[in-house]
Amino acid sequence: MQIYLDKVKKFLETPSILPKIIIIYGPTACGKTALSIELAKYLGTEVISADSRQIYRYMDIGTGKVMREEMQGIPHHMLDIRNPDEEYSVGAYQKEVFEIIRDIQSRGKVPILCGGTGLYLDAIAFHFDIRPREPDWRYRDSLELLRQEKWNQHLWDMLAALDREYAETIHPNSHHAVIRALEVWRETGKSKSELRVKKDPLFDVLFLTPYDGDRAKLYERINARIEEMFRLGLVDEVQGILARGYSPDCKWLGTIGYKEVIEYRDGKCTLSECKAKIQQGNRNYAKRQLTWFRRYT
Repeated sequence: MQIYLDKVKKFLETPSILPKIIIIYGPTACGKTALSIELAKYLGTEVISADSRQIYRYMDIGTGKVMREEMQGIPHHMLDIRNPDEEYSVGAYQKEVFEIIRDIQSRGKVPILCGGTGLYLDAIAFHFDIRPREPDWRYRDSLELLRQEKWNQHLWDMLAALDREYAETIHPNSHHAVIRALEVWRETGKSKSELRVKKDPLFDVLFLTPYDGDRAKLYERINARIEEMFRLGLVDEVQGILARGYSPDCKWLGTIGYKEVIEYRDGKCTLSECKAKIQQGNRNYAKRQLTWFRRYT
């Protein structure tokens, strides 16, 4: 912990014309939450989540959302702000978080962003100009029909053939993101990443990660975390979301941890197969995160 405190101290003592923020990033299960809370306690500040699934209510165990007792009294933002069937964009995230950062800074505190969603972190750290686009619903619907016929991997393979680098940042089960990327490519002939325009930076950023480069240890932690999710009641959590009237086809129930439990619930796999699929899915996601986060080092 001392190494992080020393980096923070040096960062805060270094003069800057820009207001300072701290970003804690890294692959899933590497210890970001614990580090963010310890630093927030040390600085007397607040934490802003940068996780695209933790913004959704009821999705707690399967997303690794910080528990109330874990917060140790530290205010947390951008958790539980939408229902599982609601759309939410990077642009909306950027707008809301800029306002939260200004509020925290107005009280003399240094905000801490913590999460593993690279697009969210990039939007804040690099101040991308994110321009809204009118959806092409006819094309989206045609891709959805194709997905239902040939499933998620087929759409991902289509995107990878056009834009391998961007496809590697998306899990095949995140089919809405894959569809949007295909839509953007069809409309512009460019990757979504190419269309992001950096504006003048708004913040002086310190990037910190608890990931130490030991991938074997990370995979062990991922496997252990999934086992813990099931002990905490992941299956009951999914059942509870469905009992609230949300469809199994709901966008965010198609992501890692939820899709597989629904398959288990429907008798399509055993419990051990379900766990193994979620563990493998999270390990694959961690690989994509590590590729994305190279830009922060």
